Amino acid sequence: AALEGTVHRSLVAPIDGYIAEAKVRSGAVVEKGELLATLDDRDLRLELRRWQSERDEYANLHRRALAKFERAEAKVLQAQMGKAAAQVALIEEQLARTQILAPFDGAIVTGDLSHSLGAPVERGQVLLEIAPLDAYRVSLNVSEDDIAHIRAGQRGSLVLAALPNEAFAFVVEQVIGIAQVDGGKNVFRVEARLDSASPSLRPGMKGVGKVFVERRNLLWIWTHNVLDRIGLWLWSRMP
Repeated sequence: AALEGTVHRSLVAPIDGYIAEAKVRSGAVVEKGELLATLDDRDLRLELRRWQSERDEYANLHRRALAKFERAEAKVLQAQMGKAAAQVALIEEQLARTQILAPFDGAIVTGDLSHSLGAPVERGQVLLEIAPLDAYRVSLNVSEDDIAHIRAGQRGSLVLAALPNEAFAFVVEQVIGIAQVDGGKNVFRVEARLDSASPSLRPGMKGVGKVFVERRNLLWIWTHNVLDRIGLWLWSRMP
């Protein structure tokens, strides 16, 4: 079993640029609005000054055209001034986005930009992933031999390797009907909801989860997997 955040927010590069500063690494606990990383904004600031100069120049020419009652020229200059002002607003918005801020209180689950300072990034590239610390789900890998016994609504308990003396109750929410290979055998993913969270929990913690299915005698518990395999083998050999 593994502990996951119910929400994984990807923080992506808003523009093409370069990593200028990295404030956090994977596993760091951050607060909403905290600065996580910054992109190099020197090129943007140069472009901002250029468009601001053009906007101011068009504004001066527009005033002169109005003073001379050159209405046609004034309309053309007004349009050019509006275009330059729009470019200024766009670049100012891009400059604000060069600071990557935490969208909520949580923990950084993936991403270490401290090894990528000065490295180029493309717009839309994932830089960091953050998960909240107060909303978790349990991911269980259930063997295909036992998946037929699992249903939504069943209760269980989770013990994590980092907290071996504490058990966390959960409720099965969903059985994902897609198998995957884990440790050389087929397993199915089962998602469950914790009844209550603890300040000690962190996304990525692993442990063992037990789901209560129903009461059976010990002989069946110890032998049913072997008997099922023998039955399957005999059936496959029958004509």
